[in-house]
Amino acid sequence: MEKVLLIRYGEIGLKGQNRKYFEDTLRRNILLAVRNQVSDNQDIQVLRSYGRFYLTGFDAEHQEECMDVISKIPGVVGVCPAIVVDNVVDAVEEGAVAIMKEAVAQISLGRSTVTFKVSTKRPNKSFPFTSPEMNQRIGAVILKNVPGLSVDLHNPDIILNLEIREKGTYLYVYDRPGPGGLPVGVSGRGTVLISGGIDSPVSAYMAMKRGVDVNALHFWSYPITGQRAKDKVVDICKVLRQFHPQFRLFIAPFTDIQTQIIEKCPENYRVITMRRMMMRVATEFCKNEGGQVIFTGENLGQVASQTLESLTVIEDAAGLPILRPLICFDKTEIIDKAKEIGTYDISCLPYEDCCSVFVPKHPVTKPTLERAIAAEKNIDVDLLVKECVEGIREAQLEDDI
Repeated sequence: MEKVLLIRYGEIGLKGQNRKYFEDTLRRNILLAVRNQVSDNQDIQVLRSYGRFYLTGFDAEHQEECMDVISKIPGVVGVCPAIVVDNVVDAVEEGAVAIMKEAVAQISLGRSTVTFKVSTKRPNKSFPFTSPEMNQRIGAVILKNVPGLSVDLHNPDIILNLEIREKGTYLYVYDRPGPGGLPVGVSGRGTVLISGGIDSPVSAYMAMKRGVDVNALHFWSYPITGQRAKDKVVDICKVLRQFHPQFRLFIAPFTDIQTQIIEKCPENYRVITMRRMMMRVATEFCKNEGGQVIFTGENLGQVASQTLESLTVIEDAAGLPILRPLICFDKTEIIDKAKEIGTYDISCLPYEDCCSVFVPKHPVTKPTLERAIAAEKNIDVDLLVKECVEGIREAQLEDDI
Protein backbone atom coordinates (compact mmCIF):
# COMPACT_ATOMS: atom_id res chain seq x y z
CA MET A 1 0.00 0.00 0.00
CA GLU A 2 1.21 3.48 -0.87
CA LYS A 3 0.06 6.61 0.93
CA VAL A 4 -0.89 9.58 -1.27
CA LEU A 5 -2.95 12.73 -1.02
CA LEU A 6 -5.86 12.64 -3.45
CA ILE A 7 -6.74 16.15 -4.63
CA ARG A 8 -10.17 16.83 -6.04
CA TYR A 9 -11.11 19.75 -8.26
CA GLY A 10 -14.49 20.78 -9.59
CA GLU A 11 -15.22 23.72 -11.86
CA ILE A 12 -12.13 23.38 -14.04
CA GLY A 13 -13.32 19.94 -15.08
CA LEU A 14 -16.01 21.68 -17.17
CA LYS A 15 -13.66 23.80 -19.28
CA GLY A 16 -13.77 21.77 -22.49
CA GLN A 17 -10.86 22.40 -24.83
CA ASN A 18 -9.20 24.70 -22.24
CA ARG A 19 -9.30 22.06 -19.52
CA LYS A 20 -5.66 21.03 -19.85
CA TYR A 21 -4.49 24.63 -19.42
CA PHE A 22 -6.53 24.97 -16.22
CA GLU A 23 -5.30 21.61 -14.93
CA ASP A 24 -1.66 22.41 -15.70
CA THR A 25 -1.96 25.74 -13.88
CA LEU A 26 -3.53 24.12 -10.82
CA ARG A 27 -0.89 21.39 -10.78
CA ARG A 28 1.87 24.01 -10.92
CA ASN A 29 0.29 26.04 -8.12
CA ILE A 30 -0.05 22.99 -5.87
CA LEU A 31 3.52 21.88 -6.45
CA LEU A 32 4.91 25.38 -5.86
CA ALA A 33 2.91 25.85 -2.64
CA VAL A 34 3.92 22.50 -1.16
CA ARG A 35 7.58 22.80 -2.07
CA ASN A 36 7.71 26.32 -0.65
CA GLN A 37 6.25 25.12 2.65
CA VAL A 38 7.92 21.71 2.92
CA SER A 39 11.40 22.56 1.67
CA ASP A 40 13.00 19.23 2.62
CA ASN A 41 10.55 17.23 0.48
CA GLN A 42 11.83 17.99 -3.01
CA ASP A 43 10.87 14.46 -4.15
CA ILE A 44 7.23 15.50 -3.96
CA GLN A 45 5.34 15.10 -7.21
CA VAL A 46 1.82 15.95 -8.35
CA LEU A 47 0.51 13.23 -10.65
CA ARG A 48 -2.65 13.52 -12.69
CA SER A 49 -5.44 11.22 -13.77
CA TYR A 50 -8.80 12.19 -15.15
CA GLY A 51 -10.52 14.52 -12.64
CA ARG A 52 -7.90 14.05 -9.92
CA PHE A 53 -4.38 14.93 -8.82
CA TYR A 54 -2.26 12.83 -6.48
CA LEU A 55 0.52 14.16 -4.27
CA THR A 56 3.27 11.58 -3.80
CA GLY A 57 6.82 11.52 -2.40
CA PHE A 58 6.13 13.27 0.91
CA ASP A 59 7.34 11.99 4.28
CA ALA A 60 4.63 10.70 6.60
CA GLU A 61 5.37 13.37 9.23
CA HIS A 62 4.61 16.07 6.65
CA GLN A 63 1.21 14.72 5.58
CA GLU A 64 -0.84 17.08 7.74
CA GLU A 65 1.30 20.04 6.72
CA CYS A 66 0.87 19.20 3.04
CA MET A 67 -2.89 18.86 3.46
CA ASP A 68 -3.08 22.24 5.16
CA VAL A 69 -1.18 23.91 2.32
CA ILE A 70 -3.17 22.24 -0.45
CA SER A 71 -6.54 22.95 1.16
CA LYS A 72 -5.90 26.70 0.72
CA ILE A 73 -5.11 26.63 -3.01
CA PRO A 74 -7.87 28.15 -5.22
CA GLY A 75 -9.18 25.51 -7.61
CA VAL A 76 -8.91 22.70 -5.06
CA VAL A 77 -12.28 21.33 -3.93
CA GLY A 78 -10.95 18.80 -1.45
CA VAL A 79 -7.82 16.94 -0.36
CA CYS A 80 -7.97 13.44 1.05
CA PRO A 81 -5.35 11.20 2.70
CA ALA A 82 -5.62 8.01 0.70
CA ILE A 83 -3.96 4.68 0.13
CA VAL A 84 -3.48 3.18 -3.32
CA VAL A 85 -3.47 -0.57 -3.97
CA ASP A 86 -3.30 -2.75 -7.05
CA ASN A 87 -6.50 -3.36 -9.00
CA VAL A 88 -6.88 -6.79 -7.47
CA VAL A 89 -9.90 -7.59 -5.33
CA ASP A 90 -7.87 -9.15 -2.52
CA ALA A 91 -5.65 -6.05 -2.34
CA VAL A 92 -8.68 -3.75 -2.26
CA GLU A 93 -10.24 -5.80 0.54
CA GLU A 94 -7.03 -5.72 2.57
CA GLY A 95 -6.72 -1.95 2.11
CA ALA A 96 -10.35 -1.37 3.02
CA VAL A 97 -10.04 -3.28 6.29
CA ALA A 98 -6.85 -1.41 7.22
CA ILE A 99 -8.21 2.04 6.51
CA MET A 100 -11.51 1.33 8.29
CA LYS A 101 -9.80 0.04 11.43
CA GLU A 102 -7.87 3.31 11.60
CA ALA A 103 -10.99 5.40 10.97
CA VAL A 104 -13.07 3.60 13.60
CA ALA A 105 -10.31 3.97 16.18
CA GLN A 106 -10.42 7.75 15.73
CA ILE A 107 -14.15 8.23 16.30
CA SER A 108 -15.45 5.27 18.35
CA LEU A 109 -14.52 6.43 21.86
CA GLY A 110 -17.59 6.24 24.09
CA ARG A 111 -19.78 4.79 21.34
CA SER A 112 -21.17 1.28 21.15
CA THR A 113 -21.33 1.20 17.35
CA VAL A 114 -20.18 3.22 14.36
CA THR A 115 -22.06 3.27 11.07
CA PHE A 116 -20.55 3.21 7.59
CA LYS A 117 -21.16 2.69 3.92
CA VAL A 118 -18.96 2.03 0.89
CA SER A 119 -19.12 4.31 -2.16
CA THR A 120 -17.35 3.07 -5.30
CA LYS A 121 -16.47 4.94 -8.48
CA ARG A 122 -15.16 2.87 -11.37
CA PRO A 123 -13.57 5.01 -14.08
CA ASN A 124 -11.62 1.87 -15.05
CA LYS A 125 -14.40 -0.03 -16.79
CA SER A 126 -12.17 -3.05 -17.36
CA PHE A 127 -12.30 -3.88 -13.65
CA PRO A 128 -14.34 -7.11 -13.37
CA PHE A 129 -16.88 -5.94 -10.76
CA THR A 130 -19.41 -3.12 -11.06
CA SER A 131 -19.65 -0.32 -8.48
CA PRO A 132 -22.71 -1.83 -6.68
CA GLU A 133 -20.99 -5.21 -6.58
CA MET A 134 -17.86 -3.68 -5.03
CA ASN A 135 -19.96 -1.79 -2.47
CA GLN A 136 -21.54 -5.02 -1.34
CA ARG A 137 -18.37 -7.10 -1.45
CA ILE A 138 -16.15 -4.63 0.40
CA GLY A 139 -18.92 -3.83 2.91
CA ALA A 140 -19.25 -7.50 3.79
CA VAL A 141 -15.49 -7.90 4.27
CA ILE A 142 -15.39 -4.85 6.55
CA LEU A 143 -18.29 -6.10 8.68
CA LYS A 144 -16.52 -9.43 9.08
CA ASN A 145 -13.12 -7.99 10.03
CA VAL A 146 -13.73 -4.66 11.79
CA PRO A 147 -15.65 -4.91 15.11
CA GLY A 148 -18.16 -2.29 16.24
CA LEU A 149 -19.53 -1.39 12.80
CA SER A 150 -22.99 -1.44 11.27
CA VAL A 151 -24.24 -0.33 7.86
CA ASP A 152 -26.19 2.90 7.33
CA LEU A 153 -26.66 3.84 3.69
CA HIS A 154 -28.38 7.16 4.38
CA ASN A 155 -26.50 8.92 7.20
CA PRO A 156 -23.31 6.99 8.01
CA ASP A 157 -20.57 8.13 10.36
CA ILE A 158 -17.93 6.99 7.85
CA ILE A 159 -18.02 6.81 4.07
CA LEU A 160 -15.31 4.61 2.61
CA ASN A 161 -14.63 5.90 -0.90
CA LEU A 162 -13.15 3.62 -3.54
CA GLU A 163 -11.93 5.00 -6.86
CA ILE A 164 -10.92 2.22 -9.25
CA ARG A 165 -8.65 3.80 -11.85
CA GLU A 166 -6.26 2.58 -14.53
CA LYS A 167 -3.14 2.49 -12.35
CA GLY A 168 -4.68 1.39 -9.06
CA THR A 169 -7.55 1.68 -6.61
CA TYR A 170 -7.60 4.62 -4.22
CA LEU A 171 -9.29 4.34 -0.83
CA TYR A 172 -10.05 7.22 1.53
CA VAL A 173 -12.53 8.24 4.21
CA TYR A 174 -11.58 11.81 5.12
CA ASP A 175 -11.96 14.83 2.86
CA ARG A 176 -10.69 18.28 3.89
CA PRO A 177 -12.53 20.92 1.84
CA GLY A 178 -10.67 23.47 -0.27
CA PRO A 179 -11.80 26.89 -1.50
CA GLY A 180 -12.90 25.70 -4.95
CA GLY A 181 -12.98 28.28 -7.71
CA LEU A 182 -10.29 28.61 -10.38
CA PRO A 183 -6.49 28.28 -10.21
CA VAL A 184 -4.66 31.57 -9.75
CA GLY A 185 -3.29 32.71 -13.10
CA VAL A 186 -5.97 31.47 -15.49
CA SER A 187 -7.99 34.72 -15.41
CA GLY A 188 -5.25 37.26 -16.09
CA ARG A 189 -3.43 39.70 -13.82
CA GLY A 190 -4.54 42.61 -11.69
CA THR A 191 -3.83 44.86 -8.72
CA VAL A 192 -5.79 44.89 -5.45
CA LEU A 193 -5.76 47.97 -3.23
CA ILE A 194 -4.99 46.88 0.35
CA SER A 195 -5.88 49.35 3.09
CA GLY A 196 -5.32 47.27 6.22
CA GLY A 197 -9.04 47.15 7.00
CA ILE A 198 -11.37 44.17 7.00
CA ASP A 199 -12.74 44.45 3.47
CA SER A 200 -9.79 44.70 1.08
CA PRO A 201 -8.10 41.42 2.12
CA VAL A 202 -11.38 39.61 1.48
CA SER A 203 -11.57 41.26 -1.93
CA ALA A 204 -8.02 40.06 -2.67
CA TYR A 205 -8.95 36.51 -1.66
CA MET A 206 -12.04 36.51 -3.86
CA ALA A 207 -10.06 37.78 -6.84
CA MET A 208 -7.56 34.96 -6.39
CA LYS A 209 -10.36 32.44 -6.01
CA ARG A 210 -11.60 33.44 -9.47
CA GLY A 211 -8.17 32.80 -10.94
CA VAL A 212 -6.72 36.33 -11.03
CA ASP A 213 -3.00 36.72 -10.34
CA VAL A 214 -3.14 39.83 -8.15
CA ASN A 215 -0.46 41.97 -6.58
CA ALA A 216 -1.36 44.15 -3.58
CA LEU A 217 -0.77 47.91 -3.54
CA HIS A 218 -0.84 49.80 -0.24
CA PHE A 219 -0.77 53.60 0.04
CA TRP A 220 1.42 54.60 2.99
CA SER A 221 1.64 58.17 4.31
CA TYR A 222 4.64 58.06 6.62
CA PRO A 223 4.88 59.68 9.17
CA ILE A 224 1.18 60.57 9.02
CA THR A 225 0.58 56.86 9.36
CA GLY A 226 3.32 55.04 11.24
CA GLN A 227 5.44 51.93 10.80
CA ARG A 228 2.95 49.75 12.67
CA ALA A 229 0.25 50.57 10.09
CA LYS A 230 2.56 49.30 7.37
CA ASP A 231 3.54 46.23 9.40
CA LYS A 232 -0.13 45.43 9.83
CA VAL A 233 -0.59 45.33 6.05
CA VAL A 234 2.52 43.16 5.67
CA ASP A 235 1.06 40.68 8.17
CA ILE A 236 -2.26 40.61 6.31
CA CYS A 237 -0.46 39.89 3.05
CA LYS A 238 1.51 37.07 4.66
CA VAL A 239 -1.83 35.41 5.36
CA LEU A 240 -3.04 36.04 1.81
CA ARG A 241 0.16 34.48 0.50
CA GLN A 242 -1.09 31.12 1.76
CA PHE A 243 -3.60 31.14 -1.09
CA HIS A 244 -1.06 32.23 -3.72
CA PRO A 245 2.65 31.66 -2.93
CA GLN A 246 3.68 34.32 -5.49
CA PHE A 247 1.44 36.99 -3.98
CA ARG A 248 3.38 40.27 -3.65
CA LEU A 249 2.88 43.52 -1.75
CA PHE A 250 3.98 46.94 -3.00
CA ILE A 251 4.06 50.16 -0.99
CA ALA A 252 3.18 53.48 -2.65
CA PRO A 253 4.49 56.66 -0.92
CA PHE A 254 1.36 58.76 -0.48
CA THR A 255 2.56 61.45 1.92
CA ASP A 256 3.17 64.20 -0.67
CA ILE A 257 -0.15 63.58 -2.37
CA GLN A 258 -2.07 63.55 0.88
CA THR A 259 -0.32 66.67 2.17
CA GLN A 260 -1.14 68.56 -1.02
CA ILE A 261 -4.77 67.47 -0.85
CA ILE A 262 -5.09 68.53 2.79
CA GLU A 263 -3.56 71.93 2.09
CA LYS A 264 -5.12 72.79 -1.28
CA CYS A 265 -8.37 70.89 -1.81
CA PRO A 266 -11.86 71.56 -0.36
CA GLU A 267 -12.34 69.66 2.88
CA ASN A 268 -15.60 67.96 1.94
CA TYR A 269 -13.99 66.61 -1.28
CA ARG A 270 -10.80 65.49 0.46
CA VAL A 271 -11.52 61.75 0.51
CA ILE A 272 -12.93 61.76 -3.03
CA THR A 273 -9.77 63.47 -4.27
CA MET A 274 -7.53 61.01 -2.40
CA ARG A 275 -9.39 58.06 -3.89
CA ARG A 276 -9.18 59.53 -7.40
CA MET A 277 -5.44 59.96 -6.98
CA MET A 278 -5.14 56.39 -5.77
CA MET A 279 -6.92 55.18 -8.89
CA ARG A 280 -4.53 57.09 -11.11
CA VAL A 281 -1.48 55.66 -9.34
CA ALA A 282 -2.95 52.16 -9.27
CA THR A 283 -3.69 52.34 -12.99
CA GLU A 284 -0.09 53.18 -13.88
CA PHE A 285 1.30 50.60 -11.49
CA CYS A 286 -1.03 47.88 -12.72
CA LYS A 287 -0.18 48.55 -16.35
CA ASN A 288 3.54 48.49 -15.54
CA GLU A 289 3.06 45.05 -13.97
CA GLY A 290 1.18 43.70 -16.97
CA GLY A 291 -2.19 43.86 -15.21
CA GLN A 292 -5.60 44.41 -16.71
CA VAL A 293 -7.88 45.30 -13.79
CA ILE A 294 -7.98 46.92 -10.34
CA PHE A 295 -9.78 45.32 -7.39
CA THR A 296 -10.99 47.20 -4.33
CA GLY A 297 -12.81 46.27 -1.12
CA GLU A 298 -15.50 48.90 -1.60
CA ASN A 299 -18.99 48.06 -0.36
CA LEU A 300 -22.05 49.99 -1.50
CA GLY A 301 -23.18 52.60 1.01
CA GLN A 302 -20.72 51.59 3.75
CA VAL A 303 -19.05 55.04 3.95
CA ALA A 304 -19.42 58.39 2.23
CA SER A 305 -16.95 57.53 -0.52
CA GLN A 306 -18.91 54.38 -1.38
CA THR A 307 -22.23 55.79 -2.46
CA LEU A 308 -23.14 55.27 -6.10
CA GLU A 309 -22.35 58.91 -6.83
CA SER A 310 -18.96 58.69 -5.10
CA LEU A 311 -17.99 55.42 -6.76
CA THR A 312 -18.86 56.86 -10.18
CA VAL A 313 -16.75 59.98 -9.64
CA ILE A 314 -13.81 57.98 -8.23
CA GLU A 315 -13.86 55.45 -11.06
CA ASP A 316 -13.70 58.26 -13.63
CA ALA A 317 -10.05 58.81 -12.66
CA ALA A 318 -9.04 55.20 -13.37
CA GLY A 319 -7.70 54.06 -16.69
CA LEU A 320 -8.58 50.41 -16.09
CA PRO A 321 -11.75 48.54 -15.09
CA ILE A 322 -12.49 48.62 -11.35
CA LEU A 323 -13.92 45.40 -9.90
CA ARG A 324 -15.52 45.35 -6.45
CA PRO A 325 -16.19 41.76 -5.31
CA LEU A 326 -17.85 42.92 -2.06
CA ILE A 327 -20.08 45.61 -3.50
CA CYS A 328 -23.39 44.04 -2.38
CA PHE A 329 -22.23 42.06 0.67
CA ASP A 330 -23.55 42.67 4.17
CA LYS A 331 -20.84 43.66 6.60
CA THR A 332 -21.45 40.50 8.62
CA GLU A 333 -20.82 38.41 5.50
CA ILE A 334 -17.51 40.19 4.93
CA ILE A 335 -16.49 39.70 8.56
CA ASP A 336 -17.36 36.00 8.40
CA LYS A 337 -15.22 35.56 5.29
CA ALA A 338 -12.33 37.53 6.85
CA LYS A 339 -12.43 35.20 9.86
CA GLU A 340 -12.53 32.18 7.59
CA ILE A 341 -9.42 33.20 5.63
CA GLY A 342 -7.56 34.34 8.75
CA THR A 343 -7.20 38.11 8.22
CA TYR A 344 -9.89 39.43 10.56
CA ASP A 345 -7.91 39.68 13.80
CA ILE A 346 -5.02 41.45 12.07
CA SER A 347 -7.37 43.88 10.34
CA CYS A 348 -8.87 44.81 13.72
CA LEU A 349 -5.55 46.06 15.09
CA PRO A 350 -5.89 49.81 15.89
CA TYR A 351 -3.48 51.23 13.33
CA GLU A 352 -5.14 53.66 10.91
CA ASP A 353 -4.52 53.85 7.17
CA CYS A 354 -4.06 57.03 5.18
CA CYS A 355 -7.76 57.34 4.28
CA SER A 356 -9.03 57.20 7.85
CA VAL A 357 -6.65 59.70 9.47
CA PHE A 358 -8.03 62.91 7.95
CA VAL A 359 -11.67 62.11 7.25
CA PRO A 360 -13.61 65.42 7.26
CA LYS A 361 -16.53 65.94 9.61
CA HIS A 362 -18.95 66.31 6.71
CA PRO A 363 -17.66 64.46 3.64
CA VAL A 364 -19.67 64.84 0.46
CA THR A 365 -21.93 61.85 -0.19
CA LYS A 366 -23.25 62.88 -3.60
CA PRO A 367 -20.29 64.38 -5.39
CA THR A 368 -20.39 65.50 -9.00
CA LEU A 369 -17.62 64.97 -11.50
CA GLU A 370 -17.46 68.68 -12.28
CA ARG A 371 -16.86 69.62 -8.65
CA ALA A 372 -14.39 66.76 -8.17
CA ILE A 373 -12.34 68.02 -11.10
CA ALA A 374 -12.55 71.58 -9.77
CA ALA A 375 -11.34 70.36 -6.36
CA GLU A 376 -8.11 69.20 -7.98
CA LYS A 377 -7.29 72.46 -9.78
CA ASN A 378 -4.71 73.61 -7.20
CA ILE A 379 -2.60 70.44 -7.24
CA ASP A 380 -0.29 69.16 -9.98
CA VAL A 381 -2.05 65.85 -10.57
CA ASP A 382 0.28 64.48 -13.24
CA LEU A 383 3.49 65.28 -11.37
CA LEU A 384 2.22 63.88 -8.08
CA VAL A 385 1.09 60.65 -9.75
CA LYS A 386 4.40 60.29 -11.59
CA GLU A 387 6.47 60.77 -8.43
CA CYS A 388 4.30 58.35 -6.46
CA VAL A 389 4.55 55.62 -9.11
CA GLU A 390 8.31 56.05 -9.31
CA GLY A 391 8.54 55.67 -5.54
CA ILE A 392 6.66 52.36 -5.30
CA ARG A 393 8.73 49.61 -3.69
CA GLU A 394 8.07 45.96 -2.97
CA ALA A 395 7.70 44.89 0.67
CA GLN A 396 9.19 41.59 1.78
CA LEU A 397 6.74 38.93 2.95
CA GLU A 398 9.20 36.28 4.13
CA ASP A 399 8.42 35.06 7.63
CA ASP A 400 11.82 35.97 9.02
CA ILE A 401 11.55 39.68 8.18
